[in-house]
Amino acid sequence: MTASPPVSPLAGKPPPAEMLIDPARLAREYFETRPDPDNPAQRVSFGTSGHRGSPRDGSFTETHILAITQAICDFRRAHGTNGVLFMGKDTHALSGPAQRSAARWKF
Repeated sequence: MTASPPVSPLAGKPPPAEMLIDPARLAREYFETRPDPDNPAQRVSFGTSGHRGSPRDGSFTETHILAITQAICDFRRAHGTNGVLFMGKDTHALSGPAQRSAARWKF
């Protein structure tokens, strides 16, 4: 018999106020924050689930998304790829703004 994973003490309860985010503020920070390229923690970084981060610490901003988009376009052009490119998004608060940033990029 396998052990059940521990149950969070928050299970079935509303989250405490300090855990909540303001999605409108987060979106503003996404567009307004400029990462410091000399700070390794604020550079584009991929994990097993893609690019992650937060505009609050300068690690997920429109600047990052535009850089990633440009790199994809450059890679495709260098390899003669001109077919369809599919772009997805998830339910994270910045997925929509990031998708709009990438979709409007002129390559």
